[in-house]
Amino acid sequence: MSTPPAVDRSCPVSHGSPILSDEPRVPLHSAEFAADPHAFYRMMRDRYGSLAPVELAPDVPATLVISYRTAVRVLNDPEHFPADPRAWQQGVPEDCPILPLLEWRPMASRSTGLEFARYRQAITDSIRRVDLFATRQAVERTALDLVNSFCGDGKADLISQYVFPLAFAATNHILGCPDDIGRQVAAGTAALFEGADTEQGNQLLSEALSRLVSVKKSEPGADLTSVLLTHPLDDVEVSHHVSQVYGTGIEYELNLIVNTLLLLLTDDRFGASVVAGNLSSRDALDEVLFNDPPLANLLVTYPRQPILIDDVWLPAHQPVVISMAACNNDPAIRAEDLTGNRAHLAWGIGPHACPAQSLAYLIAQSAIDQLLDVLPEMRLDPDEEPPAWRPGPFHRALTALPVVFTPTTPLVV
Repeated sequence: MSTPPAVDRSCPVSHGSPILSDEPRVPLHSAEFAADPHAFYRMMRDRYGSLAPVELAPDVPATLVISYRTAVRVLNDPEHFPADPRAWQQGVPEDCPILPLLEWRPMASRSTGLEFARYRQAITDSIRRVDLFATRQAVERTALDLVNSFCGDGKADLISQYVFPLAFAATNHILGCPDDIGRQVAAGTAALFEGADTEQGNQLLSEALSRLVSVKKSEPGADLTSVLLTHPLDDVEVSHHVSQVYGTGIEYELNLIVNTLLLLLTDDRFGASVVAGNLSSRDALDEVLFNDPPLANLLVTYPRQPILIDDVWLPAHQPVVISMAACNNDPAIRAEDLTGNRAHLAWGIGPHACPAQSLAYLIAQSAIDQLLDVLPEMRLDPDEEPPAWRPGPFHRALTALPVVFTPTTPLVV
């Protein structure tokens, strides 16, 4: 791993700021970073302190916040650190691989002021009215069907055969989305997060969401999309909010569940303890949300004007990215025993904090508990390569999670 040269931090002006210098930036998009991000976070903290110069994609600079207290300051100050990216994206090439993921869209997470208030009220109300009991039942039914489909084989890839289809089905249930539209949304969302073919991903996503909004306008139901349509939003605004639910409901939820299953399979503190009932799957989820949150680096803001923070000048309209993973592991706040500790930043904090925390916990716990009930002795497949992490500046995501277990008879549904 290459290390940047030492930085003179004695003078808090532009020529003393690593953010504004020409020195090499840490590439968050590299395979090396994905393989061991915590080593990079430690290196950045040692060399830069609370703010580090990084690259989100080739030639796309940003500042990474790796101090917990600095992150809290930024996230609670939308006046100086708004989430609206429109000024930034004017100077970004159209073929930038991360532009579709960060560009402005008419939704709360990319807006400020009155726009933010209107969008935030609509999405929080819609999430609040999701039937948690019905959602749990739907997740448990789907989980049992999926486990039954492979429990007799003695082996499975938990991502492709269990977690992805479960997260996909749960999100479709919450949004009231027909399966055919949901599959198109999933393909488009995956393309955006992977950054491989973002143009096609954007097109697939837009077409599918327009179809869903049309269906729900003519046939409303007891689902999140139908509730959004009762708010003062136009069809385009509704489709973008639905898109955000898909992005978090599939990509975020999938990574949360998978990273927690990896912890249970590899850490003796949790695996046997959760199966035996000494710890709950909620404890394991919170350990992951501290150490390997599914979105490790995001919550992007764009300063309105140059601003001095922690003796570093941040340029106007350039991305300031919160590293939830690094901030959660900041030695200034980190405790040895995390059991019952939920003071992590994985859900965000301040006005843009995730409004769907209870729903995400419910789906993840149900998915994990159902799997462990049927296959409590599963273990990593020794004949496969160790689980590998997908490169990407924002997510913390495995490529596969192969396991083996004693074949068992499918349970009666």
